[in-house]
Amino acid sequence: MSLFSFLQSRVRGTAGTGPGTPPAGLAAFYWHFVRQTKGWYALMFATSLAVALIDTVIPLFIGKLVSLMQAADRHAALAQQGMMLAGMLALILVVRPLIMFADIAIRQNVLIPGATSLIRWQSHWHVIRQGLPFFQNDFAGRIANRVMQTANALRESVMSAIRAVWYIAVYGASALTLMALADWRLGLPTLLWFAGYAVFLRRFVPRMRDLAKASSEVRSLVMARIVDSYTNILTVKLFARLADEDAYVREVIDEHQDAIGAHMQLISRFMFWLSLMNAALLTATTAVGIWLWTQDAIGASAVATAVPLAWQIANVAGWVSWEVTGIFENIGVVQEGMQTIAVPHGGVDRPGARKLEVSRGEIRFEDVFFTYGRGSAHPVLDHVSFDIAPGERVGLVGRSGAGKSTLVNLLLRFYELEQGAIRIDGQDIGGVTQESLRAAIGMVTQDTSLLHRSIAANIRYGRPGASDEQICSAARKAQAHDFICGLRDWKGRTGYGAHVGERGVKLSGGQRQRVAIARVVLKDAPILVLDEATSALDSEVELAIQEQLLGLMEGKTVIAIAHRLSTIARMDRLIVLDEGRLVEQGSHEELLRLGGLYERLWRHQSGGFLAPDIAAAETAVEPPVEPPPGKIRVEPMPEAGTDDASLVTRT
Repeated sequence: MSLFSFLQSRVRGTAGTGPGTPPAGLAAFYWHFVRQTKGWYALMFATSLAVALIDTVIPLFIGKLVSLMQAADRHAALAQQGMMLAGMLALILVVRPLIMFADIAIRQNVLIPGATSLIRWQSHWHVIRQGLPFFQNDFAGRIANRVMQTANALRESVMSAIRAVWYIAVYGASALTLMALADWRLGLPTLLWFAGYAVFLRRFVPRMRDLAKASSEVRSLVMARIVDSYTNILTVKLFARLADEDAYVREVIDEHQDAIGAHMQLISRFMFWLSLMNAALLTATTAVGIWLWTQDAIGASAVATAVPLAWQIANVAGWVSWEVTGIFENIGVVQEGMQTIAVPHGGVDRPGARKLEVSRGEIRFEDVFFTYGRGSAHPVLDHVSFDIAPGERVGLVGRSGAGKSTLVNLLLRFYELEQGAIRIDGQDIGGVTQESLRAAIGMVTQDTSLLHRSIAANIRYGRPGASDEQICSAARKAQAHDFICGLRDWKGRTGYGAHVGERGVKLSGGQRQRVAIARVVLKDAPILVLDEATSALDSEVELAIQEQLLGLMEGKTVIAIAHRLSTIARMDRLIVLDEGRLVEQGSHEELLRLGGLYERLWRHQSGGFLAPDIAAAETAVEPPVEPPPGKIRVEPMPEAGTDDASLVTRT
C-alpha cells in the first residue's frame, strides 16, 4: 500500500497552472499536456516493450519444447536443456509478472489519477479565466462536459497508443523476424497481413475519427440541453412546458443515437473484415509451415513456433483494433473539447498591467463609446462623459436599454471600451489588472445567485480571511442574521452552516439578496456599485437595509442603478441616460424642477409604473370611474419617498 501511495503522490494534478495557453493544433495540444508527465509515459513505453518481447519469446519456447520432446534419449535431452527450461520458468513465473506489475502500477496509480487530474485542472484553470462573453455565448453544461471528458480522452488515447499500437508493432516485428530466420517463406503470410492491416487501418481510421468527433459534439449538446433544463427547472414548472422540454431534449438524443449508429455500423464492418484477415493469416501460416515441413525445409519446432505466433498476432490484432477504435473515438472527443479549452483568453490584461491603487475613489468616464461589436449605427453608449468625485453617491437613471448596466460592465472591464477611457484616481482601468480592479469594487446585482455552499462560505466570499464574528456582523447589517439562524437544510445543517442549493434556490429572492448584500458589506471595497440592490426585498426590509446601506456608503464612491426612482432619490447626484446618451444630471430636486425626462419618469412612477414609452403612456391614461355606492375600489395613491404605490381602500 505504501508503494501505491508513493506512486500516486508522484503527479499532483493541481500543483501548477500549466505551461501557458493550450495550443490549437491537435498534436501540439496533446504534447502540451503529455510533456508534463513524459517520464512516466516513457516508463510505460519501456514496460510495454518488455512485455511484447517476452510474449514473442514464449512461442519460441514452445517450439523448443516440441523439439525437445522429439529427442530419442529424453533424460539426456532434459539434462542438456535444463538451463533453458529454468530460464523459461523464471521468465514466465517471475520476470513477466513483475514487468506486468510495473506496467499496471504506472498506468493505474500514476497516469490515470495524476495525468487525468492534471489535464482537467489545467483545462478548468484556463477556461474559468475566460471573459464573461465566453460563458454567455455557450451552454454551461457543454463547457463543463468538455473540460471533464477531454482529460479522460486525451490520457486514454495516449496510453492506448503505447499499450496497443506499440505492442503489436514490437510483437509483430519480432514474430516476423523469428519466422524469417526459420525460412523466409514462413514469414510471408505475416508480412502480407501487416501490409493489408496498414491499408485496412488507413481506410477505416479517418472515417472513425470523423464519426467519433461528430458523436462527441452531439453528446456534449445532449449534456448542455439537459443541464439547461435542470438549471431552469423553476421556469419549466411554472409554465408547465414539460412536453416542450421533452421534445427539446428528445431531438438531440435522437440525433446522438443516429450519430452512434453510424459509428457502430463502421465499427461492425471494421471488425468483420479484420476477423477474415486474421483467419487468413492463421490458415496461411499453418499451410505454409506444413508445406515447408513436408519439403524438409523446416522442422516441426519451427512450425510449432510459427503457428502460435500467428495466432497471437490474430488475437492481438482484434484487441489492437478495439484500442485503435477507442484511440480515434478519444481523439474525436479531444478535438471537440479543444473548441472550448484551446481558446486564447479574451480581454486579457495588457502587457505590463499594474495593480490599481485606489486612494480617493474618483471615477471619470471620458468620451465612452460602445456597441457590443454591432457597429456604430446604434451605439449602446454614445460618447458619454462625466466625473464622479471621491465619496460622491451617484444614481444612474433611465429606461431599460438606456446603457446603465453596460456602463457598469465597462467599469468592471467585463467588456473592453471601443473608444474613450475610464479612469479611477487618474489611472486608466485598461492598463491595470482586472483582479485588482474588481477587488476595489463591491457590487450587488439584481440577479443574485449564490454558490452551492454554506451561508457562511457565501458571505466569506467577500473576504476569505474573515472571522465568524465579522460574518455575523455583516449579516446583521444586511438584515439577514435573524432568518439565517432559523435555516435548516436537507442534510440537517443549520444556521450559517446550512447550504443554499444551486444558485441559492433554497432561499427566497429577498433572502438571497440580503446574503449578497452581506457579502459586499464584508468586502468593504472603496467603490460600491448597487444594481437594483433592493429590488427583491419587501418594503419593510428594504427600508431597514437602505438605512444600513447609507451607513455603508460613508466614505465610498457609490454608483447606484434602480428603476424604482425612490431608492436613489437621496443620492448626491442623478445622471439620466437615454438611448446611450447622457441627457440630464443633477440632484433629485433640480431634475424635478428641470421638467425633463427624469421629471416625467418620476411622475409616471409615482402612479405605480414606469412606462417604456412615456408619451404613449400619458395619452393612455383615462379618468377614474367612480364605483357604485357601497362598492370597494382599490386604487394606487402616490406617496412621497416611496417607489411603490400605496393601496388605499375607499368605500
